[in-house]
Amino acid sequence: MSTFHRIRGITADEHPVRVLVADDHPVFREGMVRALQSSQGAEVVGEAGDGRSALEAIEAQHPDVALLDYRLPELDGIDVLRAVIRDRLPTRVLMLSAHDESSVVYEALQAGASGYLLKEASRDEIVEAVFAVARGESVLPADLAAGLVSEIRLRSPSETPALTEREREILRLVADGRSFAEIGESLFIGVTTVKTHLQHVYDKLGVSDRAAAVAEAMRRRLIE
Repeated sequence: MSTFHRIRGITADEHPVRVLVADDHPVFREGMVRALQSSQGAEVVGEAGDGRSALEAIEAQHPDVALLDYRLPELDGIDVLRAVIRDRLPTRVLMLSAHDESSVVYEALQAGASGYLLKEASRDEIVEAVFAVARGESVLPADLAAGLVSEIRLRSPSETPALTEREREILRLVADGRSFAEIGESLFIGVTTVKTHLQHVYDKLGVSDRAAAVAEAMRRRLIE
């Protein structure tokens, strides 16, 4: 994990950085809210325990920075990020995750995240990253950056597309014969979110239906 500079406060002519915190684990979320509020440089304008509520809060509050967990109920953090970019909302997104897979980091940054940190980072590091993102900087620890470089080198139009962890989960359940509703219930996400993830799979694999997706994924050994 790279080392961030000491947390910078605000001067009299600066406005606090307005932040939304979204995480489905209340203890972690509340801890981050306290850390931000005690930083003398941030104002927490909202918090959410699921992706749908997070997106609604971003649309209503237009925070400077949204601190999003990559894995959220209802809508994944990546889906919230895509909506923010699609609708050209003025909020910058800092993604937090327990996952350090280079394909996940690549997906988040390609989708428009201003930064990506692991949840194992200290609260001071995360708060400083929020300030950095608010200043228009990009945040990526050195250990994740190394993996990202390798991921970029591996990707080309002729190679097998990388599926995210969630896309693989859904595709495995599709292969098991589960319905959209059953998949959503199993993963605690909505049917619409399931369909959205599957459409991403179709696009990556160049297919148009579930059966073809499963067959193509097995052929490419993306799932067993």
